[in-house]
Amino acid sequence: MKNMLTIISNALCRITGRNVGAQTVSELLIDLSEYVNVTSPAAPALAQTQRQPPKPPPVSARAPAAELVSTQSDQLDRPGARVVVSRSFADFTPQATFDIKKCDVHRLEEGPPLKAELTREQGLQYYHIMQTVRRMELKADQLYKQKIIRGFCHLYDGQEACAAGIEAAINPSDHLITAYRAHGYTYTRGVPIKEILAELTGRKGGVAKGKGGSMHMYAPHFYGGNGIVGAQVPLGAGIALACQYQGNNQVCVSLYGDGAANQGQIFEAFNMAALWKLPCIFICENNKYGMGTSVERASASTDYYKRGDYIPGIRVDGMDVLCVREATKFAADHCRAGKGPIVMELQTYRYHGHSMSDPGVSYRTREEIQEVRSKSDPITMLKERMLGNNMASIEEFKEIDVAIRKEVEEAAQFATSDPEPPLEELCNHIFSNDVPLEVRGAHRWSSLKSVS
Repeated sequence: MKNMLTIISNALCRITGRNVGAQTVSELLIDLSEYVNVTSPAAPALAQTQRQPPKPPPVSARAPAAELVSTQSDQLDRPGARVVVSRSFADFTPQATFDIKKCDVHRLEEGPPLKAELTREQGLQYYHIMQTVRRMELKADQLYKQKIIRGFCHLYDGQEACAAGIEAAINPSDHLITAYRAHGYTYTRGVPIKEILAELTGRKGGVAKGKGGSMHMYAPHFYGGNGIVGAQVPLGAGIALACQYQGNNQVCVSLYGDGAANQGQIFEAFNMAALWKLPCIFICENNKYGMGTSVERASASTDYYKRGDYIPGIRVDGMDVLCVREATKFAADHCRAGKGPIVMELQTYRYHGHSMSDPGVSYRTREEIQEVRSKSDPITMLKERMLGNNMASIEEFKEIDVAIRKEVEEAAQFATSDPEPPLEELCNHIFSNDVPLEVRGAHRWSSLKSVS
């Protein structure tokens, strides 16, 4: 079989004038599909064009008609004879409807829909976002092990559908605040990869100018990144109060983990939000483990979507980006209608340990992690849906992957070569829009200046 693949690949190489190195039958079929028509026209040479990869987000729409890409080889022995190879793309399905898992509901007559529509452009965009977060987190893992990133570092790989689905369902003007596993949300809120990685390495070009690190990244309408367990939840309720006070029809998404779900301040925030009917979506990202403790060992009740008691709740498949998107839309509509807050539980899973100091296999088995990867991976699930409904090609996904890898590598180069912030900027930005002030240093003989 291997000899046959080599013979056919060499023949295809001689015909097309391009290097073809198929190692499997599937790779050979892809190569053959690119070069399906050999003719000898007498017309002038055709202009050489090349299909460009998609550039999400946003993803540019492709014309529904079949697209032909032609290349021209050198002249053959017979005068005027040319080999023209045409690459034909079947029409992609522009939109499809998928069945999604039913959400469990609490104090609601009905929940989110059981079907979700997905356009080709949306699918490629969601894939690009989730794959970018995955590659970025894997690069952060590598930089941490090289001791270029130091201190706390909590990675988000495995939970990408949560960030992508939530962002797809809310408006850019809506607000979001989360805990310390914040890299994914920092990206979906609009911060470039290089600024995220540079913040992790403590460089001047970081999103917080190298002074915040892994847990303290911010952007317009994104309030971090908070290191104190559960403390961001009442802050989110306060942001929702501001939205209500200003009457701007905006909502606040306030995220926390299952490990923080037993914090008293969360229930205090629930109470105030319900009393004042604040437009706040409280979201518990239940990744099954609070640090190294399973939810069954930490919580008398693991129905986190019911924890609001008097607040309606929904439990969602957090590994399915479409399920997360539809549930978040439902929750946002609930809040915008003036019905008050709502609690969401996203059932998800993290592939890494709690933080980079946690190997993640002392309280769970490698087989458990691999089973989730093989059966419920959010990126694979979306990719297979799109391929199965002819919404994209394998080649197209490969091109996106290559572009993302390149972007992440370039961002890593920036994050390791950018200078560290100078000492004189250590105390800057203590206050906003204030006059410069003196700040006492480590001892009374040293002082620094804070500039807003």
